[in-house]
Amino acid sequence: MDDAARPDPERTTEPPGAALDVLIVGAGLSGIGAARHLQRRCPEQRFEIVEARERLGGTWDLFRYPGVRSDSDIYTLGYGFKPWTGRQAITEGPAILDYIRETAEEGGLAARIRYGHRVVGADWSSEAACWRVELEADGRRRQLNARFLYLCCGYYSYAGGHRPSFEGEAEFRGTIALPQFWPAELDHAGQRVVVIGSGATAVTLVPAMARTAAHVTMLQRSPSYVVSRPSVDAIAQGLRRVMPEAWAYALTRWKNVAITSFYYRLARRRPGLFKQRLQQLAAAALGSAEQAAAAFTPRYEPWDQRLCVAPDGDLFQALRESRASIVTDTIERFTPGGLRLAGGRELAADIVVMATGLKLNVLGDIAVRIDGRPLDASAQMAYKGMMLSEVPNMVMAFGYTNASWTLKADLTAAWVCRLLRHMRRHGQRIAVPRRDPSVASEPFLSFSSGYVQRALAALPKQGNRRPWQVHQNYFADLRAIRWGRIADGVLQLSPDAQPIKEKRR
Repeated sequence: MDDAARPDPERTTEPPGAALDVLIVGAGLSGIGAARHLQRRCPEQRFEIVEARERLGGTWDLFRYPGVRSDSDIYTLGYGFKPWTGRQAITEGPAILDYIRETAEEGGLAARIRYGHRVVGADWSSEAACWRVELEADGRRRQLNARFLYLCCGYYSYAGGHRPSFEGEAEFRGTIALPQFWPAELDHAGQRVVVIGSGATAVTLVPAMARTAAHVTMLQRSPSYVVSRPSVDAIAQGLRRVMPEAWAYALTRWKNVAITSFYYRLARRRPGLFKQRLQQLAAAALGSAEQAAAAFTPRYEPWDQRLCVAPDGDLFQALRESRASIVTDTIERFTPGGLRLAGGRELAADIVVMATGLKLNVLGDIAVRIDGRPLDASAQMAYKGMMLSEVPNMVMAFGYTNASWTLKADLTAAWVCRLLRHMRRHGQRIAVPRRDPSVASEPFLSFSSGYVQRALAALPKQGNRRPWQVHQNYFADLRAIRWGRIADGVLQLSPDAQPIKEKRR
């Protein structure tokens, strides 16, 4: 018997009559959005939010490193129901956090968030038709019952990122910093900085730190595609001058969805042409085709991994002005004064930043059981990218890898409300997707990024046909999620509380 199942003298249980309709796990961008959707569309539903940390905001409160921002435009990263009224389109983290706080305050959500409550286990009871959720708070365990479990806890571990170890680290006389746990007291002004990594975090850190550092070197094992985008959307600002704020926001949102979708499809259909264009843009921004080819020519095709964004070309500007540089090599070892590379070069450093990637988790690292039996998420298939086969009354918010996270999170939240209203009208208590054994399984994500590949074996699967496909296409999801039938013959809806049977359809 593991800890989640062992009797605990410190555990308390909510009274039977206090069972919630919906328990939202996570008070970040997805969780606050889900709560506002429930308020607006299903006001009769009793719900609460549990958040393991002491503040809301999720990613946008956790990350405090210099220049932290989104690489998605705020018009699609923002909620469909709440216009973004700021000027910046590529927005820094503190502004996004303020936007989430404002959304929560407008909905009066403060009383519905239990901070410092970590969900450690969840056991579905077929007899009671509800989830018995194990929470840990202040060193004590308590149980909370909820009819629906709505996981909005993100896709990566807050406990730590991917952190490789290197020989000689103990000899290094400088500071090693991790973006996920940025030291508030760290002053990089006038310091020599090496940022290990070439992903979105590194592309953000380098120009931000280069403003005051003596010099910043981005040390990459392999290059990434980096594209410059204006930090201010001129069309959005023009629309705001001639029409109501909500209309301008909606039009800008649709414009950006359409443009992103077009370029993604073009990249997948004509990768050679798209790659050539990205290299031309990098060469123009850097002022040197030779340097651009060396620093920004990945081994993979465009959108095999996410494209990195440089607002107003800030990374390219730092490189042109020699405040920053890019070195492509691998690390042999740390030295007292920096890093020795496999190619023989030594990089001097006072600060080394490990921007080496995320560590994905599955279902928020919650020990999930069905009638006492542990659930192996990797053996399940994702239904519309939101539910898992044979798992009742549980929904997970999982956004796009090629576009804004919130686009899919908003669709998911609206679908959950449709489902709850449908079940209420028809007197149904249980919703469980039934897997068709004739549907072949495929990887949940097709990205070649290291953080995806490291976690692929633990992730659920997707199917080779609808409704089991995990689309990376907002318009395909509009058809399948917003306008698709709830009672589609795959999602089994039951009015009773009989045990969930392992039957197949």
